[in-house]
Amino acid sequence: MFQTLQNPLALAGRALIALLFVPAGFAKIAGFAGTAGYIASKGVPLPEVAAAIAIAVELGLGLLLLVGWQTRWAALGIAVFTAVITFIFHNYWAAPAEQMMQQQQAFFKNIAVVGGLLLVAAFGAGAWSFDGKRSA
Repeated sequence: MFQTLQNPLALAGRALIALLFVPAGFAKIAGFAGTAGYIASKGVPLPEVAAAIAIAVELGLGLLLLVGWQTRWAALGIAVFTAVITFIFHNYWAAPAEQMMQQQQAFFKNIAVVGGLLLVAAFGAGAWSFDGKRSA
């Protein structure tokens, strides 16, 4: 049964993961100054450059993931980005007590997303993708 569902499930999985990143990239463009300010508030150097990198990863690599083009590299790039920013923006161990649970949930949600992205990097996009059409 799962063999026949492999391609639709791969497409659905890619779309759902991309849904987390692509709108966030557009939102960062629309609110660039606010995004850079928030990044600066976390002590990240060159916050405008960091915001531009975040947009490129979330929007650019997110769209590649969605359509399944260079999917393994896109997923790996988003996974590395997400792992790095998770420790910066969701450091629950240093959060005030009233924010600790929310930050811990966000931290582990992001780590789970990294796990999903690593699976995409390992197994590819499936046949219903530009990568799949290219290799056929």
